[in-house]
Amino acid sequence: MKKPVAPKKPIAFARHGRIAVQTKASAFWGLAFKGIGLVMGAVIAIAGISVLELSNTVQANGIVLAGDHKADLKGPINMLLVGSDTRAGQGGGYGNDTSELADVIILLHVSADRKNAVALSFPRDLMVEWPACPSTSGGPGYLPQSLGQINATIANGGPGCTLLTVEKLTGLTIPYLAMIDFKGVIEMSNAIGGVHVCVAEEINDKYTHTYLEPGEYDLKGKEALQFLRTRHGVGDGSDLSRISNQQTFLTSLVRKVKSQGVLSNPITLYSLANAAARNMKLSESLTDINTMVSIASALRTVDLDKMTFIQVPSRGGLPAPYSGRVMPVYEKANILFEKLQNDEPILISAANTGSGSVIKDGTTPSPSPSATSSAGASPSPSPSTLDDSFRGTNAATTTCSS
Repeated sequence: MKKPVAPKKPIAFARHGRIAVQTKASAFWGLAFKGIGLVMGAVIAIAGISVLELSNTVQANGIVLAGDHKADLKGPINMLLVGSDTRAGQGGGYGNDTSELADVIILLHVSADRKNAVALSFPRDLMVEWPACPSTSGGPGYLPQSLGQINATIANGGPGCTLLTVEKLTGLTIPYLAMIDFKGVIEMSNAIGGVHVCVAEEINDKYTHTYLEPGEYDLKGKEALQFLRTRHGVGDGSDLSRISNQQTFLTSLVRKVKSQGVLSNPITLYSLANAAARNMKLSESLTDINTMVSIASALRTVDLDKMTFIQVPSRGGLPAPYSGRVMPVYEKANILFEKLQNDEPILISAANTGSGSVIKDGTTPSPSPSATSSAGASPSPSPSTLDDSFRGTNAATTTCSS
């Protein structure tokens, strides 16, 4: 094994500022990631179509993970979902930048009893400790660093290094990794037939050319891409607002997958399976079809109101040279990490979607679960329900972009 080396240049930061129409699709990764966890495996498991072909395709793209990542599908499931903004192999119209960032990072956790699931989003600008990463993780590798931007781990060491960094931060063992580029996500969005979203306030984002008046839309392809890319058009214009806006799309996607016959339509399933297999890179632990089937089966049993979408709590206002970045609010973030370590349900107050989205008018948020109480007594909050300082929602709650 080659000796790990430190990066020659300072850590690459997320790209900001004006972006041409087709140069970025980082915000669109969330679609693929929920598609990976909730759709892809189910597609393969239920469709039963071209299993051998799909298996050969995904095995050819296996990513080696460093360290001990023994998988046990009988217990809780942890999978890291990474979106790469690479332009390599994407065709024309995406610019000539040869760098690569992990612009969307989501940890998917499914409880051992298969009754709860959490999709935990890590802001792309999050400054965290980098553990040492060997060169076997898909890149040159690097020595440990006390502070680095989380989305630059992929550029400096490969996707396996991103996984090691999330493990260091959360204290979890994550045996599964799935990575996709935006070409694949676009194909999957078209294959599923689009997603229904609502817009509460006008979106006017000249940077992504996203213009939507208040109303309801069925988005796919380029339109879906623009909706999920927009940052300046929603909330306070930050990546945190964009995460909330993405969750509007993703929760609607999950509802469609689970309730509108997507998983019973063999044509749709076949299209999704092929789009995913052609455009995804998976850890070697995930390249076995039976493993994907097991993960998909686990997710299919989770009720919508027990499927939580949440952000790692963070704060801005950092001094130079970290201005524009965010740091974890550890006293809050550690609550999430400890719950995941202990395989406890993470149930969020439905009213706190965060900047970038609001609960749809005329709909009732899913009630926060409460502990059993005696007759006549007021129900007390469940110890598993987070207070409303945490940003997020669940798949049963309809939100609108704002």
